[in-house]
Amino acid sequence: MPEPIYRSIAEDLRRQIETGELRPGQQLKTEIELREHYNNASRNTIRDAIKLLIIRGLVETRPGQGTFVVETIVPFLTTLTGDPAAFGGGEGQIYLMEVSALRRRPTVTEPEVGIHQAGNPVPATDELQLPDGSMVVSRHQRRFIDDIPWSLQTSFYPMSLVERGATQLLRAGNIPQGTVDYLREEVGIKQVGYRDTITVRAPDNVETGFFKLPDDGRISVIETRRTAFDEAGTPIRLTVSVYPADRNQFAVIIGDVPAETGEPARSKQDAGSGASTESPPEHSD
Repeated sequence: MPEPIYRSIAEDLRRQIETGELRPGQQLKTEIELREHYNNASRNTIRDAIKLLIIRGLVETRPGQGTFVVETIVPFLTTLTGDPAAFGGGEGQIYLMEVSALRRRPTVTEPEVGIHQAGNPVPATDELQLPDGSMVVSRHQRRFIDDIPWSLQTSFYPMSLVERGATQLLRAGNIPQGTVDYLREEVGIKQVGYRDTITVRAPDNVETGFFKLPDDGRISVIETRRTAFDEAGTPIRLTVSVYPADRNQFAVIIGDVPAETGEPARSKQDAGSGASTESPPEHSD
């Protein structure tokens, strides 16, 4: 039985992509041009061929622009850990150091500060155990690796921390020592642990636009929610981090283990740059 024409066209385009005739990011010919190129193939045949390439993750359509070869992205590995030794650190410094160690170029935006009333749509009410109407401070950052959008991170703090003297939470810009050390030094609040929840979901419109993801939702995002607690068991921060699944990987390392090839050596003292905010998890805002 002969192969369907659309599959033959898709296979030819796949070959062009894999041999470099069509480069990452390059636009394919228009539908009319493809029909002419493939012996006046029907419109539906060309569309079926493109759909097959989209399913295989080789091309993507951009509304109002056309169809483009997917750009290859080298994933970045984030290490998750439950080691209390990971607490503290400079705001964003661990993230910057880890990415730079792989000879890649990290950039992080200055924290953007907001003040919100707890309740919908602020996603911190339950984790921070706040009644509706309570005020919450947010600190939001966008992260890039080699100029490619890599993650979105927002930390939420009860306004009561500001009322107790942690006024730097209201200031846009980095807190040099990180908020874990800042809260301990400034108001005597010691973080003793945190709880992580990790979910995989479809991206919303903001995330789709920022990460430049396909509109069909086939690339999921990984959302981590880290709730940090003080010595009294009171939640003092919620960090919500969002990572697109096409450029992020995660590992859990417990104890002293050898580094994988091409990865900086890690131990239970330095494996804490996990999923959270303004640096990896706890080294942040």
